[in-house]
Amino acid sequence: MSSPEKETGKATSKESGFRTPGLKGAQTTTLFRAINPELFIRPNKPVMAFGLVTISLCVAYIGYLHATKENDQQLYEAIDSEGERYMRRKTTKWD
Repeated sequence: MSSPEKETGKATSKESGFRTPGLKGAQTTTLFRAINPELFIRPNKPVMAFGLVTISLCVAYIGYLHATKENDQQLYEAIDSEGERYMRRKTTKWD
């Protein structure tokens, strides 16, 4: 009976080593922990979901602004060399 107790004692010590993966069990300085907090902080799913929604909305808003800018290019009346008038979009050097 003493051998199973020793085996369970060894198993729990091995399991405890596996329960702290990564750098949680390593000796580190406060500066290292301040620079790399993602290695030591538990993942927070509500905060991750909020960040994902926020980033998605920002990208969608930038896409919306780009689409409305393309459709809202101003037109002006131009006259060609023959004296005919026609509508032309304003352009810049970058176009």
